[in-house]
Parts: sequence; C-alpha cells; structure tokens
Amino acid sequence: MEISEIQESLSVSRGDRPADLLLKNARVINTASCEIIETSVAIFRRRIAGLGNYEATRVENLKGALLAPSFLDGHIHLESSLLSPDQFARVVVPHGTGGVAWDPHEFANVLGARAIEFVLNSTENLPLAVWVMLPSCVPATHMETAGANLDAEALRPFLSHPRVIGIAEVMNFPGVIFGDASVLAKVDIAKGRPVDGHAQGLSGKPLQAYMAAGIGTDHECTTIEEAREKLRGGMRILIREGSTAKNLETLLPLIQPETARRFAFVSDDRHADDLLDEGHMDAILRKAVRLGLDPILAVQLATFNTAESFERKDVGIIAPGRLANLVQLEDLKNFKVVRTWHEGQLVAAEGEVLVSLPPPRTEGVMETVRLGDISVEDFAVKASSSLVRVIDLIPNQIVTGAWTATLRSENGRLQVDASQDIAKLVVVERHRMTGNIGKGFVRGFGLRSGALASSVAHDSHNIVCAGMSDSDMLLAVVTLRRLGGGLCVVNNGKVLAEIALPIAGLVSDRPAREVTESLAKIEQATKSLGVKIHAPFMALSFLALPVIPHLKMTDMGLVDVDAFKIVPLEAESR
Repeated sequence: MEISEIQESLSVSRGDRPADLLLKNARVINTASCEIIETSVAIFRRRIAGLGNYEATRVENLKGALLAPSFLDGHIHLESSLLSPDQFARVVVPHGTGGVAWDPHEFANVLGARAIEFVLNSTENLPLAVWVMLPSCVPATHMETAGANLDAEALRPFLSHPRVIGIAEVMNFPGVIFGDASVLAKVDIAKGRPVDGHAQGLSGKPLQAYMAAGIGTDHECTTIEEAREKLRGGMRILIREGSTAKNLETLLPLIQPETARRFAFVSDDRHADDLLDEGHMDAILRKAVRLGLDPILAVQLATFNTAESFERKDVGIIAPGRLANLVQLEDLKNFKVVRTWHEGQLVAAEGEVLVSLPPPRTEGVMETVRLGDISVEDFAVKASSSLVRVIDLIPNQIVTGAWTATLRSENGRLQVDASQDIAKLVVVERHRMTGNIGKGFVRGFGLRSGALASSVAHDSHNIVCAGMSDSDMLLAVVTLRRLGGGLCVVNNGKVLAEIALPIAGLVSDRPAREVTESLAKIEQATKSLGVKIHAPFMALSFLALPVIPHLKMTDMGLVDVDAFKIVPLEAESR
C-alpha cells in the first residue's frame, strides 16, 4: 500500500473516521489463536481496519453468524477442473475459496512460456486471488515428448510479476538428489521464495538430500510414516484430497496440536463435476471434521497455515491490516458457505457469484493437437514373449502397481484379456508429429469392450487411450484430433460421448454446468463399457506420469519409475 493509503486506513483503525462496512455481532474464527471470538469486523476499502466497536457508513448485523477467513488451496492444477479460469472461479467462490496457488505446468508442458502469460492474464480480475508457482518440470522427465522446454532462464522473467510467488513441485527428484545443474538452477532462482516438493515415497538419505536442496513442502505423502519422516525434516505437509488421490484419512492421525501448524489442505487435481457436486476446500473441511479433526483446527489448516506456507501475509486470518477476504458459514460441521467477500466486496451469496467474470482471451492457446497419419496397425503389440509387464491401477491413488501377466497372442500380436481385466494402453505423441506411440497394457479399469481416450495426460499431455479394440482406440484418438483435444468414449465403431477441450487440449471454453453435463454423459458411457472405478478419466490421465511410482506409459514406452528408465514390455519372470 502507498503511505497515504496506510494513513487513511490507520485513521479508521483508530476510530477517527468511519469504516466503509461494519459486520456487527459476528462470531469470528480466529485462526491464529484457534478460538471463536464474539466481535464485529470493520472494513475499509479492501482491508480489515479493526475488530470491535466501530462507526461505519454501512452496518450489517450478522446476529451471531460465523465468520472465517476465505479458504485457500495451497496446490492446484486448475487445468484438471477442465474449466477456464473464469468458470473455475464461478464454481469455487460460492464455496468460500478465496485464493489458490496454481502450478500451471499442465498448460506449460503444452505451450511453454506462452501458457504462463495466458494464466497470469486470464486470472487478473477474478474474485479470488490466484498466485502462480512457476512450473519446474517442463518437461517432467527426459522419457517423454512435451510441447515445450522451460529452463531456469526462461522462467526468470516471470519472477517480477507480483502474483508469481515461487517454484512449483520439483518432480525430478533424482535430478535434485544427484545435483543436476539444470534442475538446481530452477530451485536457485527462487531466492528464498517457496519451493514445492513432489517426492512420493522418498526416504532415508535420498530424502535428506532432497530437503537439503531447499525444498520446503510435499503433497505426495501417501503413508503416515512417509509424512512423519518429512515432517521431522522440516517440511510442511500439504494433505491432498482430490478427485483421484485421496490422502486425508490416512494422514489425519498425524495432525496433533503440537504439529498442526506444519500441515495444510490442498486439492491438487479436482474435476468440474466434483467441484459442483461436492465443493472445493469446504468439501475437504467437511470430511476432515467427519473423520474427527477439531473444526477450528481444520479451518486453520485451510487458511492460516496455507497462507504461512506460501508467505502470503495479507490473507488467512481475520485481523487488522489483512485483506477482507471472508466467508460466512452456517456451521462448523457441514461448512455451508452463505456468503463470500473478496477484498471487502461481497462477491457470492447463496451459491451464486454476484460480480461479472471476464472470459479469458484464448488467442495462441488453441489448435494444439497435431497428429500425423495414423492407422489401426500402429496400435498392434508384437509378441516377442507372452509374459508382460502390466500397469496395475490402485483405486483412489495416482500411484500404480507393477504386475506381470501372461497374455495370449494372435497372428504374432498380444491380445487384451477381459477375464484378467487387462486392457491395452497407448500414448500417442501430439505436439511435434513425431509419430511416437508407447504401447502396453493396464489392469483395473473393468473394460469389457470399446475405448477411452484423453488429451489430458499428465504431464506432457500426449493422447492417452485405453481400450479392448484397436479399431475403437484408433477412432477415439482421431476423434480427439477433430475436437482439438478432449475426452471421448468409443464402442463398436461409434463415439458414445465426447467433450471438447480446445484450450491447449486441456480445458473447455464452455460454462461449467455444460462441462459437467458432458462429463456425466461420458461417465455413463464408461459404465456401459464395464468401467467401475471413480473418475476413470482422471485415473487414465495419470497413467502417463513417469514421476509417480511404479509403472507408467509415455509416448516413448513403458517407464519403471523406481528405476527412472524405460523398460521393455516383456517381463523376465513373475
């Protein structure tokens, strides 16, 4: 703030001049002291002038209603909602979300620096704070083809932007541990700003080296032992509860009064339908309290702790000088949000956004699916052995198992096997027209026939397709070319359902409700093929992510993540 602005605000805080708004007779959740205080909140312009009895131009009697700081998501890939930033805000602001730390590496893996410019421009005038963590892994590894390559020097110019707050999840943990200069250069440009971690399963001396490089958080903990070791090393633990990866119930016992300040909640990846049906951070709060966490402590994890983790000193607490980002709650059980204020302005009430939301400018971020000629023959898996490695889905996790199966061959080609719940999996490169196609098998979808395909395939976002028929898989892939990116379900030569995601092949340009209606049709279509898992397209999208154990597929082939190398499809033994 300018000195003159501070002086005006101080005159309100002293009681020398009236506030703009007084929210009178509130029960304020104090996230620093973890208590509820009966008081009034004086707001002047964008900020809280003080708590207590104040004169104000406008007074509103809350009659004992609960007030909390608006909720903060400390790590999200907004692209996973499949919504443009304005539509995302339209959904989550009525659920009390006041700020998100967005790692746009999904966009960046497709469009590079142009993606970061798009993200910053398209979030400029939204009724929630959008902070950007610069993507550290574009591409995530050398074992896949991405649409861009961002080194430290390409990222450096963005650090001068006031909403760029740090370096996002450093997924290349081997590069950190063994001192790769290009990886460490990205950590170094942070210069004391937050650096997010991404080191699922890392332990012992490798973890010590990873933390010693200056990485301060981790949202990939899936066991309490892993979280405890990272906590003891000084890391902040970001407990993830998204559409696919759900770690809250497992990690909650580690939250004790003496450790709580080192934890925060994040969603990471959450689909539009889950946001509309269940909510955002409010849904995590409901679940945490249902599982036994003290509700005031839960609010602290979703506000004050997140703000401290990312050095946001203006938010996370209802206190003098902080931004007037507030939510009015019905109770501390269901966490129904009645109203949301952003920087002193009422921006949502009773489930509806009250302010206009400018749509993003999409010039230069469309038409990103580029495929050469492709035929059904390209999907054949030639049989050099009937014993093969198979990616094994694990429900509600983005980690996968590594399984071995015996498959029959026909005309020298390995076949899918519904009796073992084994489908074919391909990843088709879609950025540079290389013609690369990684081919293998996956167990756990429940597919009996047909195919699912998606241009959302973390992190390089090539086309990923699982199916029981090569011809259906081909139709699914070329359908995504026609759509400019998206999701589709195919069976017996017919497209059963589709949704276009033309912004970078990742995000829709349509209203949220329309997107969720299309998702519902897609979900129903997957069930008609036998799929039983929750959020199958979210699960499908993570099968191409070669930094999450244990076995993944990229356009270059099958990746053993533990060994961090591409391995043959054929297995030596069971």
